Amino acid sequence: MPIKIKEVSADMLSQYAEIPIAFEVTSVLQIDLINDGLGGIKLREEKVERPYIKDYDDCEDSERPKRWPKRFDVSNWGFFIALNENRHVGGAVVAYNTSGVHMLAGRKDLAVLWDIRVHPDFRRSGIGTRLFAYAANWSKERRCRQLKIETQNVNVPACRFYAKQGCRLGEINCYAYAGHPKVGHEIMLIWYLDL
Repeated sequence: MPIKIKEVSADMLSQYAEIPIAFEVTSVLQIDLINDGLGGIKLREEKVERPYIKDYDDCEDSERPKRWPKRFDVSNWGFFIALNENRHVGGAVVAYNTSGVHMLAGRKDLAVLWDIRVHPDFRRSGIGTRLFAYAANWSKERRCRQLKIETQNVNVPACRFYAKQGCRLGEINCYAYAGHPKVGHEIMLIWYLDL
């Protein structure tokens, strides 16, 4: 399966958005606080009673790909597409040096993996690893010292993937989505890769 990754412009976001990002939630990472957190934190994987589909592009408050240029100045962002012949089978987006993106924390040496997706027919084939490496290298070329990634405790495969790529869990926010009823039960997990 010959896969080619290329950098594209924001004009390709309509095609990018056609790559599904949905996945089935079969387990979650529960947060166990030891001595109310003073004794540490333990992550424990637990099966969900009823598996369900989580689609980041279909959430009520989601920032769907086509909306990104309307909300942010994406002139410093990197957009990457993975192609199998002429079929779009994956993609990644990196936000860098952009005011108004709170995840960047005003840092010029930090990039955020804003989005990464692989078509379900091509998952577990190494495309995600190649896209991640491409995004990390792109960030490093811009003299970033770290790549930051947000996911949730309901996306156990993503957590395992980021750990496998060399990322470390740097933040856990149990109340990040409290104001959003549909996802209020989810826990924000922030991963960092030193570049």
